[in-house]
Amino acid sequence: MKKIGLLCGAIAVAASMGVAEAKTLKLQASSKAGDWAHRFMTDDWQKKFNMMTGEGGVKIDVLPTKAVVPHRETIDAVANGILDGDLNAVSYFSGRDPAFAIMGDLIAGYDTVDQMQTFCQIGGGKEMLQKIYDKYTKGKVHVVGCGPYAREAFVSSIEIDTVDKMKGVKIRSPEGLAAEVFKRAGATPVSLPFSEVYTSLEKGIVQAADASAHVNNDASGMYKVAKYPIYPGIHSMAVLQFIVNKDVWDKLSEAEQTALEVWYIAAYTTMRRSADMEDKKLAAMQREGGDVTVVDWAQEERDKFRAIAVGAWTDFGAKSELATEALEANMSFMKTMGMLEE
Repeated sequence: MKKIGLLCGAIAVAASMGVAEAKTLKLQASSKAGDWAHRFMTDDWQKKFNMMTGEGGVKIDVLPTKAVVPHRETIDAVANGILDGDLNAVSYFSGRDPAFAIMGDLIAGYDTVDQMQTFCQIGGGKEMLQKIYDKYTKGKVHVVGCGPYAREAFVSSIEIDTVDKMKGVKIRSPEGLAAEVFKRAGATPVSLPFSEVYTSLEKGIVQAADASAHVNNDASGMYKVAKYPIYPGIHSMAVLQFIVNKDVWDKLSEAEQTALEVWYIAAYTTMRRSADMEDKKLAAMQREGGDVTVVDWAQEERDKFRAIAVGAWTDFGAKSELATEALEANMSFMKTMGMLEE
């Protein structure tokens, strides 16, 4: 009986040690604490993944933007093991190579979020992004997936209902391709972090902003100072990546790797559908309320803006070999899907 008791005790200790050693992956997201997108992850989908892997399995902890490192430094943090992974915006890194701009947000390129998600996950996008990371992190990063979850609304304190009305407007914009498109449309792009958009609009430093999904902008209070949102958006469909440190990835079991891949696709597909539904509800309420004027561009104006964007794509794609290859991958997919003529 004594031997049986000792054996049971040893098993219990071993089991408790196994639970204690379960890896929790620290992932830094691009969203702020309190944003709809961040709450979507932490309140629901983070918990779902941790339930999926069970006791002793790998877990995740989704941190808000800048929780560990600045938003433009997550690549290095993941490669060096400071972060286990990130769920960050690809376009933040366009200063390193124009290829990140092409992959991060092909401004005015895709009509729907589903199209871009399809390109990223099964149309060659994920593989293209991996090739870019292999160069800039020397193989220290594994790309699990990529894709947007929303076509962003355009925040504005003045009514802009045509391309011509963009002329002279100071617009907060990420550096790179987005800024170039706005510049070609006659606007003056200003580089500001998302955290400064509200006060910049309030103080008149900018009159408009490339910000976030319609529902995120509402949660951030944007429509208290910017009462002329353009919805559906005319420009941005920011691609978020899911990357993991390569050593961390390789140490996961095949089952854990599969769980992360399946979780990512399920989470972001659901986020896409939920954001679209929430955006539509919000726009309907704003139209009924009268305090906020929802601006919806005519298709003719959207086509004009797309034509401007195509010229910027081509010039941006010529800036590096990887950017050229990234643009070709996007356009090849669009042609296959009937979105561009051969």
